[in-house]
Amino acid sequence: MSTTVKNPPNALALLPLLLFLVIFIGAGVYLTYTGTNMAFYQLSATVAILPAIVLALIQGRESLSKKINIFLTGVGEINIITMCMIFLLAGGFASVAKGIGSVDATVNLGLTFIPLDFILPGLFIIAAFVSTAMGTSMGTVAAITPIAMGIGTQTGISLPLLMGVVLGGAMFGDNLSIISDTTIAATRTQGCEMRDKFRMNLLIALPAALILVVILWCNGAPVQELKLGDYSLWLVLPYIVILTMALLGVNVFVVLASGILFSGIVGLCLVDSYTWLKWGQDIYAGFTGMNEIMVLSMLIGGMGELIRFRGGISWILSKIEQLSRSLAGKPSTRAGEFCTMLLSALADVCTANNTVAIILTGGMAKEIAQKHNIDPRRNASILDISSCVIQGLLPYAAQLLLAGSIAKISPISIAANNWYCMLLGVALLVSLTLGLPHMLPKGKAQPEILS
Repeated sequence: MSTTVKNPPNALALLPLLLFLVIFIGAGVYLTYTGTNMAFYQLSATVAILPAIVLALIQGRESLSKKINIFLTGVGEINIITMCMIFLLAGGFASVAKGIGSVDATVNLGLTFIPLDFILPGLFIIAAFVSTAMGTSMGTVAAITPIAMGIGTQTGISLPLLMGVVLGGAMFGDNLSIISDTTIAATRTQGCEMRDKFRMNLLIALPAALILVVILWCNGAPVQELKLGDYSLWLVLPYIVILTMALLGVNVFVVLASGILFSGIVGLCLVDSYTWLKWGQDIYAGFTGMNEIMVLSMLIGGMGELIRFRGGISWILSKIEQLSRSLAGKPSTRAGEFCTMLLSALADVCTANNTVAIILTGGMAKEIAQKHNIDPRRNASILDISSCVIQGLLPYAAQLLLAGSIAKISPISIAANNWYCMLLGVALLVSLTLGLPHMLPKGKAQPEILS
């Protein structure tokens, strides 16, 4: 990140990161013990990280002004700033699309064409499509969970099973979507293009999804009647447009800006109550909805640069290299990939936020990839998939807490029925063990903003 000369490997440099996790996790555990709802989300990570930044600034013998300069170098690092700009555009598009009714239209369209004895796999497919288009698992859970509850009431299908199916589909898109903040973070930290990471991810995630569809179909129950709302094909077009543009390799800034523009035009032309003022308000609401993750990204970037400067990253990498040498006798690509997976997974267990987990470990993972000759596209995919698997199975993760709150059931019962994330985890382990899939050789990928 920075060209500043770094210190030798130093385990004590990691203390700020440990302090952040202790404060963040400790507050969640304590609030859980006291019976507080959404305990792990009462203390914002952007506040919990402040004492850790102070500790990072105290460490070392350099002058305070030099340490602050190092911190600000990390805050203003090109990938951090690029991520923040993409977060803004993604939030704006998601907000406008929701405001004009595209989410409801997309859900109703899908359910209209699903055979009644295909409800469970159909719900998964709809959740997967909507989350891939929206780029947010939280938005998908919020949109589809009420419909899934209605299906449960009419059919008698187990509510935890329905919620697990919806959550699995939501995590499918959260992991794959080019406008998902996890995809943005993974590709920016590893220096690869989103479409390449999407293709690599799909080769691992699609088999897990297909197996799940077969399992759900075989275990489905016939449904006699299902009441659905109306839909307009025009309202589904914004999602189709941005997916098509993204898969064609159009620059992500152009894709998201076009999505905001096209969604607004559709809303102005087709939705009577939608005005220019409401369009502007929706865009702003989308921007403000990304404030926390933007600020946290910058603060983590600054703290990470201080940790890197003090030798903390070098210490971790030296230990990982020792581990890989003990396993393979020399730097091993396979051992490096497993280390990337463990880094991301453990960070997500600690933070219950897959985007934060990727941002925390992205720099370390990139250096692992360079030392162990791992394709950046594959490393980005491993980062995203491993954090997605853990996020979908943590009872204190936001997605499960939201689904449990809406459905009035335990998040633990939802996690137990999230078969997709379990299958995705198995698919990732098989992929790492066999060293598959392979993509065609390619020159060193450059971040899209520089291309």
